[in-house]
Amino acid sequence: DVSNRREDGWGGSVEKRSQFALEVTKAVVDAIGTPERVGIRLSPWSTFQGMKMDDPIPQFSHLVKELKALKLGYLHLVESRIAGNADVEATEKIDFAVNTWDGQSPIFVAGGFRPDSARRAVDEEYRDTDVAVVFGRYYVSNPDLAFRVKHGIDFTPYDRNTFYKRKSEDGYIDYPFCKEFGASADPFQGIGKFQKIE
Repeated sequence: DVSNRREDGWGGSVEKRSQFALEVTKAVVDAIGTPERVGIRLSPWSTFQGMKMDDPIPQFSHLVKELKALKLGYLHLVESRIAGNADVEATEKIDFAVNTWDGQSPIFVAGGFRPDSARRAVDEEYRDTDVAVVFGRYYVSNPDLAFRVKHGIDFTPYDRNTFYKRKSEDGYIDYPFCKEFGASADPFQGIGKFQKIE
């Protein structure tokens, strides 16, 4: 309702505004050959470039319901902790989308998580769902990110200015491991695929 003000078959109503994403997703499934190898990332609360809808819940609830029928391999949701390039405090929840998906397949949740908020999300907020917290930017500055999450060690801040420096090691391989990682006899013990943090 913010950018898509079309009045043809691709806009105007919730169903018509969902149509583009659904048609593209169906085309990708057809090209790949199986829906289990396809996923989609949605940011219902994104304010980036003025795109946040007045009320995104009806639109994204419909879209998630229709995507669920395609039996995709996963749904990737971005919480309201992200506003463009910045991390902000989460104010709006994605529970409506998690509930609509209803365990169809795993849900990956992103959005500026830190060790404490990632643990809280997995252990409390999404305890009885097939949800995994995923990280992007913080993996750049934390080569030991999984270890830090497991042990509650805060992340090293990233430097966005080094993200896309061509032909440079700066910001990719020059961030240090935490001292606790180096002191551990087996730093990867207990860190496994989709394992809940104990």
